[in-house]
Amino acid sequence: MKWLEVNRYLLFAMCGILLISSCTLKRTEIRYEERSGVGIVQYGIASWYGKKFHGNPTASGEIYDMYQLTAAHKTLSLGSYVMVTNLENNRSVEVKINDRGPFVKGRIIDLSYAAARSIDIVEKGTARVRVVVLKRKTLTLKGEGTGFGTGFTVQVGSFTDKGNAVKLTRTLVEELQNVYISVFETPETRYYRVRVGYFPTREMAYGMATKLANMGYSVMIAPR
Repeated sequence: MKWLEVNRYLLFAMCGILLISSCTLKRTEIRYEERSGVGIVQYGIASWYGKKFHGNPTASGEIYDMYQLTAAHKTLSLGSYVMVTNLENNRSVEVKINDRGPFVKGRIIDLSYAAARSIDIVEKGTARVRVVVLKRKTLTLKGEGTGFGTGFTVQVGSFTDKGNAVKLTRTLVEELQNVYISVFETPETRYYRVRVGYFPTREMAYGMATKLANMGYSVMIAPR
């Protein structure tokens, strides 16, 4: 009789542990979205432009803001988005093409100050990069999204190692809501970008960016 009571107790205990584990996994479930590159890939030298042109009109008609993630390109369609990777440190940034240039021989793209800073080429001035044109659509676990240019998110980290991205995401979901991994794949590399939130305007994203910066994270506001 005592043996039956002990086994019944153990059975209830195991069920309780499984229930707790199930709830924990559900609470920290990680969401993914996927973006992939198209066939246009370029390799060459990137440079950047800043204060001298800040506030002036670009080729697209937009006013150049050195603190936004934009770039100038000689031939790509204005309004298109590209992923620029610094091949010297493997850091990447997603930028919108809204201007023409660079007009220096041998250079393929001119980044805004903010974009150049995010991949660490401000001090050096130039770097060898890979430029990949992005598709216009976003795929998520819930289906097809509305595409680029519909808002902003705050990026907390970008990794080629999925495990590092998952680790950071699990840390962030303890404090924040709407944390997810944005997967971007080029013909050579897959990037796991840890991002927080959706914001219709850049100004609305500043609050979250400031909060994360105060928590000790290095962040940037990126197109959604």
